[in-house]
Amino acid sequence: MSDLARRALARWQQEVLSNSPELTPGLWSPDVVIEAPFARAGRPQRIEGLAAFSAHARAGREAMPVRLEAFEDVRVHRTGDPATIVVEYRLRGSLPGLRRSASAPFVVVLTVDDQGRICRWREYQDQVTVQVAIEAVAAAG
Repeated sequence: MSDLARRALARWQQEVLSNSPELTPGLWSPDVVIEAPFARAGRPQRIEGLAAFSAHARAGREAMPVRLEAFEDVRVHRTGDPATIVVEYRLRGSLPGLRRSASAPFVVVLTVDDQGRICRWREYQDQVTVQVAIEAVAAAG
C-alpha cells in the first residue's frame, strides 16, 4: 500500500502548491486525524474529522502571508506499516511582490486508508524556523 501513500503525498503536494484554501476532493478521509505535536500556543495539537480539518485549513491558508512555491530535498521513508510513510522536506515560499524566498524544514508521518485517502497526518515543524524564514523574506522586500 505504500504506493497509495506515495500517490496521496503527490496529490497533497499539488494541493499545497495550488495555494488554494480548498482541500483536494477525495484526498482526505472523512475521519482524518491531524496531529501537530509542536503546535504554537493557541493552535490545536489534534484535529479530528474532515469538516473540522477543512475549516481549520481554510482559515490558516487564507491568513498565510506566504505563497508556497516548491518542495525541496524531499525524502520518503517506508515504515513497517505499508499504509504509512515518513516524509522529510523543505517547503519554499515567498511573500507576494517580493523576489526573495526562503524555506523551512518539515517532517510528516502520513497514513492512508485502503482507498488511498489520508486518514492520519502527523506534522513536525520548527515554528521558530518557519517564522524566521517569513521574516527574512519580508525584511528583504
